[in-house]
Amino acid sequence: MKRLNIALAGVALAIPAGAAQAAELNLICSADVVICERLVQEFGKDHGDIQVNMVRLSSGEAYAKIRAEARNPQTDLWWAGTGDPHLQAAADGLTAEYKSPMLDQLRDWAVKQAEVSGYHTVGVYSGALGWGYNKDIFEQKGIKPPECWKDLLDPSLKGEIEIADPNSSGTAYTTLATLVQIMGEDEAFAYLKKLNENIVQYTKSGSAPVKAAARGETGLGIVFQHDAVAQAVEGFPIVVGSPCEGTGYEIGSMSIVEGAQNMDEAKVFYDWVLTPEVQSIMPEAGSFQIPSNKNAAPPKEAPDLTKIKLIDYDFATYGSSDKRKELLARWDAEIGGHASE
Repeated sequence: MKRLNIALAGVALAIPAGAAQAAELNLICSADVVICERLVQEFGKDHGDIQVNMVRLSSGEAYAKIRAEARNPQTDLWWAGTGDPHLQAAADGLTAEYKSPMLDQLRDWAVKQAEVSGYHTVGVYSGALGWGYNKDIFEQKGIKPPECWKDLLDPSLKGEIEIADPNSSGTAYTTLATLVQIMGEDEAFAYLKKLNENIVQYTKSGSAPVKAAARGETGLGIVFQHDAVAQAVEGFPIVVGSPCEGTGYEIGSMSIVEGAQNMDEAKVFYDWVLTPEVQSIMPEAGSFQIPSNKNAAPPKEAPDLTKIKLIDYDFATYGSSDKRKELLARWDAEIGGHASE
């Protein structure tokens, strides 16, 4: 038996280097699954020598997975999703520092995201928070379309609103952080308790609420405005809304995982996805955010951020690990995802 083991070991040593496993990239994608699949498809055309293993997770789920795997990373790169959990991952030492040669082509807000994180993440797109409502349902039920955050508390909207859970969804966490910055923390939670009376469901995915509205399952979804635009472009009776008091916005981000098993491949994807050529094709997959590369053409359907009342969103504070944990803990205690019966 000993001689057999030695012989087998010799065979293993004799395998030529060229027979080694093909290059791989383990990717978490926190955008809509159609966008994720298109991205992987396009990357395969340009880098067919790298096998991409992609899993689609919401931002909060992605952060939790990367944190759980910290001692033995199974993920190489995390693309998309709101910037706050990316910043938290950076603060927790879960992501790697990387300065892409593409940085000088990016918009100021994308570069600032990199600088704030110590170059552990970077901005890949931006979009404003708001909602999308089904105009047919509103007309049939005689509901007045909301213009402001306060209008969402109207009793006529009872059972007509969906929003995601901020523990799993970056969209919902951005909503929570936005309301805190506009109203103050205690007032924001008082507002959310009243809003809960009109909520029919807290979803896992940030874009799911407006998709439900598009299908006629609910009246309104609180989402990023570009997700509402995507449903309208597909022909659904969705109208995009932007709150009069002001609203927050996201810097969709990208991070390489600290200790990634396929670091070189992660950097290849990282640099590739920041190019104007790649960012310009994203609207074909239903992505209507503002791209981070200055030379990429913004989708003509994208909400014009210059015409939206944006708050001075504090990414450093609300993307910090301590603040995020504090707000989520309070949300769990006082709201807890229990929609009104």
